[in-house]
Amino acid sequence: MDALTIHEAAQTTGWSPRMLRYIERAGLIEPQRSASGYRLYGAAELQRLRTLKELLDEHDVGLGEIGFALRLRRDADLRAEVEAWFEAKPERPTHVPAPDWLAFEQEKHSRLLTAAATRRKTPTPTETA
Repeated sequence: MDALTIHEAAQTTGWSPRMLRYIERAGLIEPQRSASGYRLYGAAELQRLRTLKELLDEHDVGLGEIGFALRLRRDADLRAEVEAWFEAKPERPTHVPAPDWLAFEQEKHSRLLTAAATRRKTPTPTETA
C-alpha cells in the first residue's frame, strides 16, 4: 500500500502531526494502520484532509464545529434536542410571578455554575487511586 507516515502527511498537507491526531480523534479522518500500529495516510486520506481545509477556509468554521456537525449526524437524540432548543420560545414558568422571573433565572444559573465548579473539583477515580 502506498502511504505516508503521520510526519510525511503533515509535511504534505500543512497540518501538524498533533492536528492530524486531533482530526482523527474527532472522527473526521480515519487513517489506516500499519501492522505495528503506525498511522498511514493514503491518497484518500490526503484528499479528505485537503477538502477539509478547503471547507474550513471557505466557510470560516473551525474543526470543533465540523466535529460537532459530525456528532449531530451520528447522534439522533442530540440532533433532536438541539432542534427542539432552536424551536423553543422563552417562557416564564407559571409559578413564577413576572417581576420575579429575572431573579428566578439568575438563581438557576448560580446553582448551575456552583454544580459545575463542584464537579470540576471532585477527583476522578483515577486521581484518587
